[in-house]
Amino acid sequence: MVFPVLSTYRLQLRGPDSGFAFTFADAQNLLDYLDELGVSHLYLSPILTAVTGSSHGYDVTDPTTVSAELGGPEGLARLSAAARARGMGLIIDIVPNHVGVDRPEQNRWWWDVLRYGRSSAYAQFFDIDWDLDDGRIVLPLLGSDDDVADLTVDGERLRLGDLVLPIAPGTGAGTGRQVHDRQHYRLVGWRRGVCGYRRFFSITSLAGLRQEDRAVFDATHTEVARWVTEGLVDGVRIDHPDGLADPAGYLRWLRELLGPDTWIVIEKILAADEALEPTLPVAGTTGYDALRELGGIFLDPSGAAALTALAGVDDPGVLRDLKVDTATDTLAAELHRLRRCVVADAGADHPRLPDALAALLSRIDVYRCDYRGLAAVLPTALAETEAAAPDLGAPLQLVAAAIAAGGEPAARLQQLCGAVTAKASEDCLFYRDARLVSLNEVGGDPQRFGVGAAEFHQRAATRARLWPQAMTTLTTHDTKRGEDVRARIGVLSQVPSRWAQFVAHAETIAPCPDAATGLFLWQNIFGVWPVDGAITAALRDRLHGYTEKATREAARRTSWQDPDPDFEAAVHRWLDTVLDGPLAGELTALVTELHPHAESDALGQKLLALTAPGIPDVYQGSELWEDSLVDPDNRRPVDYAERRAALKSLTHPKIRVVRAALRMRRARPDTFLRGGCRPVLAAGPAAEHVVGFGRGEDVVVAVSRWTVRLADTGWGDTTLALPPGGWTDRLTDTRWTGPTPAADLFASMPVTLLERTDA
Repeated sequence: MVFPVLSTYRLQLRGPDSGFAFTFADAQNLLDYLDELGVSHLYLSPILTAVTGSSHGYDVTDPTTVSAELGGPEGLARLSAAARARGMGLIIDIVPNHVGVDRPEQNRWWWDVLRYGRSSAYAQFFDIDWDLDDGRIVLPLLGSDDDVADLTVDGERLRLGDLVLPIAPGTGAGTGRQVHDRQHYRLVGWRRGVCGYRRFFSITSLAGLRQEDRAVFDATHTEVARWVTEGLVDGVRIDHPDGLADPAGYLRWLRELLGPDTWIVIEKILAADEALEPTLPVAGTTGYDALRELGGIFLDPSGAAALTALAGVDDPGVLRDLKVDTATDTLAAELHRLRRCVVADAGADHPRLPDALAALLSRIDVYRCDYRGLAAVLPTALAETEAAAPDLGAPLQLVAAAIAAGGEPAARLQQLCGAVTAKASEDCLFYRDARLVSLNEVGGDPQRFGVGAAEFHQRAATRARLWPQAMTTLTTHDTKRGEDVRARIGVLSQVPSRWAQFVAHAETIAPCPDAATGLFLWQNIFGVWPVDGAITAALRDRLHGYTEKATREAARRTSWQDPDPDFEAAVHRWLDTVLDGPLAGELTALVTELHPHAESDALGQKLLALTAPGIPDVYQGSELWEDSLVDPDNRRPVDYAERRAALKSLTHPKIRVVRAALRMRRARPDTFLRGGCRPVLAAGPAAEHVVGFGRGEDVVVAVSRWTVRLADTGWGDTTLALPPGGWTDRLTDTRWTGPTPAADLFASMPVTLLERTDA
């Protein structure tokens, strides 16, 4: 029996060797709590066998087995049965694009390919560049090429520290170097910029799979199909389908395999103005597009100019430059392979071909543009590229000739496009742009300062009509900041002058070694700063860890590839000065002043996320206030004892909102699965401070926003015109009818969830 997916609750599973365990059994022990909260489905991170000790599960080593670390197939079956006994179901995250090869001995397919080369039964499974170099698989796993001399022979294996690799039959005599030179692989230094297989972005430990081959698809989805056939799960989330050669074809095969009733959502990152391809046989995306809208509606556009002036940067060309750098440096191996594909197909070469490819990729503003609905994107990008650099006209013709008929050059161009976009924007620009860092989120655009009410309502109505079962979310395992951190940072849009004064004053007392880095970090520090000002050892460690990651991702003064220890030490000393010096008290005072407004926005976006069109996901622990930054910070253990107590008392406003909304969804499934979404407008002097909509005929949601200004002006005679009938606020049990004064409606909470309760 398939249970309709009304809401999901994301759980990050991990085995005991990962630092702390959260297994199927732990998830099963939460079922009573999640049921009481109103959740319909548990949404589990990848559960197939991954690298031992994996903290996330995306480094799958065996797609054919359920992880024994998590409880194995028996544990999954027990969890599923216990959930179904409560009328709940399971959604599973699956990873078709790549597998983990960090420890080759744990991945039998990869081990076999390294041992037998092209004659391996699994050689076709991996996207290997057999034409690179001397025909062996190039593995950039060494600090330098010279490290080959340190290889030792251990029976049928080569060893170098923790690295273990297989030896082909009959080739094990001699020194480590001599044996290495006879293998089907060749080890090189990672700084060489070459790699013999398609990676997940630039992560060498994740090797790409060839899902365009039906044999590979069948082999990697047998276990997934079993889950559906045996009724263990009701749906799947597809990780990064844009990395595949043919995502649309893959999704068609998947729909045929899993049947028409299985809920399928895809981690498709849409640009702000990009629509999801309507022909895809899925329920929708995993909700990053909705995240931008749900948070953006609370940003005050009047603060944009002042915050832009403070940051001193507002150049859309920056991202194009970063894309070119990413393509020619970080992803140079992939660019080189694409060039060879183009040359082979077009039958000609040009010395400027790499420049043309990099420039073209920088002009494509989506992750990939070979979906039918995006047919105009690529020719437009070609036109813009040649207009900006006429001398690239000849190599661009070679590109057009090579990709005209589709095939490998076209597919590799699209695969590289997604990787370039992600690495340049999410993993670099989002750590540099310091205008308002809550904008710098997956699926977001720092150039787009918030979302207007008209845009918000139109997008909601469109989702209700076209994608009513797409996932909506506020926090994921990949978000740069948790929802409540973004909400607090977003309040700065309401007080830009106040914030500019604080930063200017702070920099005179504790100047950051780099002003741009300081402006970026100040907002994140503000976002997680405790209201009571108590700086615990855990918070200190988290902020130092985030600082290292943020400065290296930004790649201005230091990077993962070339860390600058002096600069990093200086920034860490600066952070300690902030945490321990006089600025700590001033920051506490500012946080205390603005905290009520941050809580108001956090409650508002949470209620909108739970009631707007789509299937809402609650990320683990986010039913209470949470202060997470980017991973691994957002994958810390969750205190469920605290949450059980909060659910019992219902004094915490956020869990009250979550419980009321989820239970209403469960009570009125038709309203939320098939009901429309229409604006409910306020009237009066403070009307712009209200965002409201109706779902179907029996639910009305309204939230307040821009409350800093509102605290000065008050509601006045602003009213919200409720639809005909009697309405009960399920958060306060207050009854309303007709035009209702906003001052009364929001007297006790900044949000309201109204259910029609007349005959």
